[in-house]
Amino acid sequence: MARHNLLGEKGEEAARVYLKRNGYKIIEQNRRTKRGEVDIIARYKEWLVFVEVRAKSGQELGTPEETIDWRKKRKLERNAQAYVFYTKYKGLFRIDAVCVVFDELGGVSRLTHYENIVENPQR
Repeated sequence: MARHNLLGEKGEEAARVYLKRNGYKIIEQNRRTKRGEVDIIARYKEWLVFVEVRAKSGQELGTPEETIDWRKKRKLERNAQAYVFYTKYKGLFRIDAVCVVFDELGGVSRLTHYENIVENPQR
């Protein structure tokens, strides 16, 4: 398995642990849609939350946040809408991001959770 795939899996695991600790119930992981993949789908209070996980080893070459541009947000929005349509979900939903930075020893040096990174995904 490629190094970036292992880093991504490790980032998703750190995100799952964080989300569970903070009251999120994980429903699905790595859900494929026709438009791509959703890293984590969770419930939080009245929300269905689609979580994009971005992980990097160090920040010398930029932060994980810098990898979420308008194109990525649009793709995330389309993935969420495809899931909502397919499952006939009628409630509130939002798209979050969890950005994880690992230190040189492989430990989490920073984990930041951003809520609702796409405005009004329910058009």
